[in-house]
Amino acid sequence: MNWITNYVRPRINSLFSRREVPENLWTKCPECGTMLFHRELAENLNVCTSCDHHLAISPRTRFAALFDGGVFVEVKVPEPLADPLGFRDQKKYPDRMKAAQKATGEKEAMLVAEGEIGRTPIVAAAQDFSFMAGSMGMYVGNAIIAAAERAVKLKRPLVLFSAAGGARMQEGILSLMQMPRTTVAVEMLKEARLPYIVVLTHPTTGGVTASYAMLGDIQIAEPNALICFAGPRVIEQTIREKLPEGFQRAEYLLEHGMLDRVTHRKKLREELVSILRMLGGLPAPVAGDLPAPGPIAPAPADKPEAEAKPA
Repeated sequence: MNWITNYVRPRINSLFSRREVPENLWTKCPECGTMLFHRELAENLNVCTSCDHHLAISPRTRFAALFDGGVFVEVKVPEPLADPLGFRDQKKYPDRMKAAQKATGEKEAMLVAEGEIGRTPIVAAAQDFSFMAGSMGMYVGNAIIAAAERAVKLKRPLVLFSAAGGARMQEGILSLMQMPRTTVAVEMLKEARLPYIVVLTHPTTGGVTASYAMLGDIQIAEPNALICFAGPRVIEQTIREKLPEGFQRAEYLLEHGMLDRVTHRKKLREELVSILRMLGGLPAPVAGDLPAPGPIAPAPADKPEAEAKPA
């Protein structure tokens, strides 16, 4: 009996027992339902290999694919007040922030960086929808202003990737104030005669659409991205009519003159390089991905005017 109990039974159980599979190895496409292996999905820039649906992508992953050699330097963003209204719903606002920071590994909903794309120096900003739905709070406003100021200082174009559910309700009127603040930041670029290119990704809604996301010199969108102020369900309930097929999607907006291009994510870098070099009066870009241009040193701190003047 010992032989059967100690050897045979465990051997049989091991053959028929279910193996533990990590949950993060597969991602289900929300459009077609195909189970996508995480490595294949990452290699395809988070685009479904079955139906070409564009899944969400983090700013860092996007920048790694965008900049030459994946090399970029983060631009520092001024920190706003942590909890200006002492807001609480089901959770305290600081608790929500900590949960979002833990889940994403990021400080806030926008990342600002500088580097080269096709040997063209740029400043870029990207929203992270997985961080509290990419909501626009004071930090996002500060980030766009920091990006615009950095672009003006270095005389570089600004490329912005939008992805947001709108303003951040936990900051109330202070979040809505970011609409005029970011509009002024965009005006700074226009006064400096610097290109401002916006790439609208899924979804871009609410106060973000009503401010900096629709003020680009060039408006590009990823396929099938939802771009709107109020969502289709809200509009249908208000006007009590059925909306057209594909209403408020990128292709519909392109047909009605609201966008300049709808570009696949895998072709976006090449198109941005062409546009940036064209607007900058530079020669045609070199085909293919370029290696890193070398280490980029962090920008030195600005000197006071008294120190900056020659003796």
